[in-house]
Amino acid sequence: MMVDRVGSVDQIQPGKKAQKAEQVHLKADSDTVALSSEAVVKADLYRAVEIVSSADDVRADRIAELKRKINDPNYINDAVVKSTADRIMSAFGF
Repeated sequence: MMVDRVGSVDQIQPGKKAQKAEQVHLKADSDTVALSSEAVVKADLYRAVEIVSSADDVRADRIAELKRKINDPNYINDAVVKSTADRIMSAFGF
């Protein structure tokens, strides 16, 4: 057996030692999260569904009483309409 060469097998760069790899990514001090607008909308919808699902069941007796009052022509007057409008407006933050 005959050995022609001792050393590197690579004929282009013979004997060159491998260098230590440079750090590619810098370590962040803290983690961050970015949410898309679509994710925010879906989270709001999910939260609304959870709130509605956890709400008490419909009170049939209260609904029947309100139907009776609404059908009574003497019940609906300016004071009732104004009070109802004020409650609706305040519920929506106006």
